[in-house]
Amino acid sequence: MERRLHRGVRSSKRRTTLTLPADALSDAERIARSRNVTLSTVIAEALTDGLQLRAAARRGEQVLRAYEQAFAGFSEEELMVLDGIVLEPLRAK
Repeated sequence: MERRLHRGVRSSKRRTTLTLPADALSDAERIARSRNVTLSTVIAEALTDGLQLRAAARRGEQVLRAYEQAFAGFSEEELMVLDGIVLEPLRAK
């Protein structure tokens, strides 16, 4: 089933059955009632947000691994120089 959203963007939806923890479902139902939206809307938003957070965390981990790989060969002193830390004492004026 395909549906048109604003500005000509298409959204596809599929029906499925989920088994959710009772407390999470109760929370979602409460949120849906308070916002006057469907339970499906709340679950879809929560799932989308959660998936985006996971993707961001994975990207962050990839950046960290790349950083660790790029700087793995440097000594602690070399890393300090790269960070802009002055290793020699400054002369008094």
